[in-house]
Amino acid sequence: MRDYLIKRTIEALGVILAIAAITFFVLNIVPGDPVRVMLGEMADEATVQQVRHTMGLDRPVLEQFLGWLSKMLQGDLGTSYTQRKPVIDIMGNSFQYTARLAGWAYLFALALGLFMGVVAAVNHGRFLDRFLMTLAVAGISAPAFWVAVILQIVFALNLKWFPLAGVKKAWAFFLPTIALGVRYAASIARVTRTSMLEVLSQDYMRTAEAKGLARWTVILGHGFRNALIPIITIAGTQLGDIFTGSILIETIFAIPGMGSMLLTAINQRDLPLIEGGVMYIAAICVIVYLVVDILYAVVDPRIRLGGEVSE
Repeated sequence: MRDYLIKRTIEALGVILAIAAITFFVLNIVPGDPVRVMLGEMADEATVQQVRHTMGLDRPVLEQFLGWLSKMLQGDLGTSYTQRKPVIDIMGNSFQYTARLAGWAYLFALALGLFMGVVAAVNHGRFLDRFLMTLAVAGISAPAFWVAVILQIVFALNLKWFPLAGVKKAWAFFLPTIALGVRYAASIARVTRTSMLEVLSQDYMRTAEAKGLARWTVILGHGFRNALIPIITIAGTQLGDIFTGSILIETIFAIPGMGSMLLTAINQRDLPLIEGGVMYIAAICVIVYLVVDILYAVVDPRIRLGGEVSE
């Protein structure tokens, strides 16, 4: 298990470093001058060159990258060109809102998706199964922005149960949570149902029932555990998607999270802030996939044993 963890961790670090290099060099060849954006088109050339020199933007790109990488490994992502604040502080302020939204949305999606999937599988072929899967298909098909707008119209504008936008009130995250989580809940439900149906038809499930065990004890104790691998896959990837894909929902509900921060940085060509935002997305995705790999090995030891044997 230790060798498996070390191997996966080294691979994850390699991916992050590769993404860091690609991000830095791509952003530095994109047309546009961040100094011009920061000072305005009316600034004279001498001032532009002086600021560029002060910021180190006149150095060779490779030298800039190595300096940026060295600082990043020390936890310093630089200073925002436009806000003149440390990028790590700006990201920290924005991340607290994204983490709150993504966390609640993920818990909502996971709980609802697992419940719908298990219940649909147990009632395979019946009305309840068809009804739940119809809801799942509708949830997958409905764009998140459409769900968000409908929720705002019904529950914020008409019924006035929840705030239309903003984060000042404690329940302001209720509608964004549902809007963001519905699609992921539907995906988890469909995968859970399919995986459970495969397990429920196995001989050991019938044997467990023949021993006199309660039906739901057999379903949850024997069936659900053996159906976990596909569920872990979809649940893990959904977690990464929720953390990195909330930009549209944050914009609609005026939540000052990472998505809004990154969009503003792109519009202003604030390179340190863009690089920090991209590294945030990369780190979240890599960490999530690393955790998923570890959970694979915990749930099914054959995965890590197979990897060790192949070596």
